[in-house]
Amino acid sequence: MPSLKEIKGRIASVNSTRKITSAMKMVASSKLHHAQVAIQNMLPYETLLEHILKSFLAAEAEAQTIYDQERPVKRVALVVFSSNSSLCGGFNANIIKRMQHVYDEYAEELGAGNIDVWPIGRKVAEKARKLGYTVKGDYAALVDHPNVQQCIDIAMELGREFADGEVDRVELIYHHFKSAGSQVLTTKTFLPIDIETELERDHERDLTSNVATKKAQEYLRKNRRKKQAKEGEVAPLNDNFIVEPDMNTVLSQLIPKLAHLMLYTALLDSVASEHAARMVAMQTATDNADELLRQLNLQYNKSRQQAITSELLDIVGGSVNN
Repeated sequence: MPSLKEIKGRIASVNSTRKITSAMKMVASSKLHHAQVAIQNMLPYETLLEHILKSFLAAEAEAQTIYDQERPVKRVALVVFSSNSSLCGGFNANIIKRMQHVYDEYAEELGAGNIDVWPIGRKVAEKARKLGYTVKGDYAALVDHPNVQQCIDIAMELGREFADGEVDRVELIYHHFKSAGSQVLTTKTFLPIDIETELERDHERDLTSNVATKKAQEYLRKNRRKKQAKEGEVAPLNDNFIVEPDMNTVLSQLIPKLAHLMLYTALLDSVASEHAARMVAMQTATDNADELLRQLNLQYNKSRQQAITSELLDIVGGSVNN
């Protein structure tokens, strides 16, 4: 049985750990709020671009560009999003596992030499190099400081390789942020762009709360539905567009913008998902520390009481003998 000094040392150690996990949870919560604001600021542009493209497709369904044409797949690029640091639960492990699964599937069909990995995040970059994958670029700084221009540069480089025939398919692997308590691991084709699929994808996001418990999420979701029902539907925009010089030329400008937006959205989703996962992990660690402290305090009090009882028995026994 451990001594009182050992138990006291363990209590102090767990207390120190609890302070750290509690502080990290608050930091992650603050960063999550900033990430949600970044997504919120991007949504109006995304909504309007989606509306324009849908209107164009409805007007001329046969319009095509080089970026949405299917062709035989001979070489593949995987753009994988992870974090730069750990202590975020299974966030990085799930991403790496999905990357390995997708890589192995393509390796069986095309050969390992025909797959490039574009890692956005230090964890996935380290793992890809360790596994011997062909790694393109180093974009770890992009996770800590999301930058639109850098995302556009990456999308343009991928678009150039696709247009030149250097790669025939580009896939994104990331966590889609739905709420603080739900991040969906997603694999999505980036090039060639299936416009109709992309425009019909799941847009549901909860950007108003940092609450991660299931009951609280369900309560907020029900209230949001009631609020939307009261507000009614928003009037549609005027779709009477005059297209100059022609549909294909306009789409050749808009579709690359959609590709840039897809990459930037995936980055923001991944960053928000990382902070949400870390917040939940640190909350769980804090709760476990509280439970451990309760057990240690109980054990300490029992041992202390037992020591006092033993001392009293020794005193009583000594007085009886005298």
